[in-house]
Amino acid sequence: MEKKIPLSEAQLREVIKQFPTPFHIYDEAAIRQNVRNLIAAFAWAPAFKEYFAVKATPNPTLLKVLKEEGVGADCSSLAELILAERSGIVGEEIMFSSNDTPAEDFKKARQLGAIINLDDISHIDFLEKQAGIPEVISFRYNPGPLMASGNTIIGFPEDAKYGLTRQQIHSAYRIMRDKGVKRFGIHTMVISNELNSDSFVGTANMMFDLIIELSKELGISFEFVNLGGGIGIPYKPEQQPVDLARVGQGIKQAYEAKIVANWLQTLRSAMECGRMITGPYGYLVSTVLHKKAIYKNYVGLDACMANLMRPALYGSYHHITVVGKEHLPCDHVYDVTGSLCENNDKFAIDRALPAIDIGDILVIHDAGAHGFAMGFNYNGKLRSAELLLKPDGKVELIRRAETIDDYLATLNI
Repeated sequence: MEKKIPLSEAQLREVIKQFPTPFHIYDEAAIRQNVRNLIAAFAWAPAFKEYFAVKATPNPTLLKVLKEEGVGADCSSLAELILAERSGIVGEEIMFSSNDTPAEDFKKARQLGAIINLDDISHIDFLEKQAGIPEVISFRYNPGPLMASGNTIIGFPEDAKYGLTRQQIHSAYRIMRDKGVKRFGIHTMVISNELNSDSFVGTANMMFDLIIELSKELGISFEFVNLGGGIGIPYKPEQQPVDLARVGQGIKQAYEAKIVANWLQTLRSAMECGRMITGPYGYLVSTVLHKKAIYKNYVGLDACMANLMRPALYGSYHHITVVGKEHLPCDHVYDVTGSLCENNDKFAIDRALPAIDIGDILVIHDAGAHGFAMGFNYNGKLRSAELLLKPDGKVELIRRAETIDDYLATLNI
């Protein structure tokens, strides 16, 4: 998939005059179209719902954009619940899926009327004591060794800390049924950044089978199944995006063969995609500060892993464009680095790029999810600004850059 920038070199340099690098910039029109494509792929599904994973890009301006497209919020913390609330997303437009959850988070979820998705059977008693049993409840299923999938991001099911075992899931719904709960949902999330369309159909088949089993054994009915997120994006130019239409049709066939065939067709389907919604349409823009030639050739940026952690944390590939040099031969090899006192603070290792000069603008692609959100202040690095490219071509500041005063504000000095 060809990597393009939604701004010309001249336009980008004008933006930089007003908003110094580094910064993240998101393409609103592309994000809107992307989420419409996802929803269209499930047009067949009764009341299909996408709950955007707030953790991916926790900015209320983007949450409001997605709300206008009919999208809810998948939240996993108190702060994310408050971000959703302040973006106008409340009630069952929120799916609250957390683990190792503090009491305050459950209380806020109950206050907002969010759908609570419990991660552990022991959380039943904790929730009841701290916030009360809600009208609707869901549990996260972890198939463990029954499903041989996973990766370095989410882990393999048997090793992952998330969810209930098959035996526990039966017990959990029985307990909630006996406590008087009438409305049930179920959830799983067993893959992450997956490009194989068949994987999502496999997850749906697994969950549909489990719903049939639980419905018959316990005499309960399920309102919804949340199939999780995990739809990947083509970080590398040679990769292709997930065929959403194929995923939708594959899940439709499974739904008809299992859910409809067992007279359970009131079951609603949901997903909680984050990465695939905003990821491809966010860009980290940075300026080359220094060049260094020792045993290797290094290019030092004004951005660092505080702005984009994925390459250092996972060894992830992010494509890099040298603005204005897109058509020059990539006949130089560099490590592209930040300035942290950590040797893994690198955006690329042994990357073939055009000859780079100090002052060049580098754009790091596919930084629209789990980019700014995973930032931190190690070495006193400040979080950068976030910008939104509007459909009319204007650029809006949607989060200002941190200042030294922000960094020092919580200290007794």
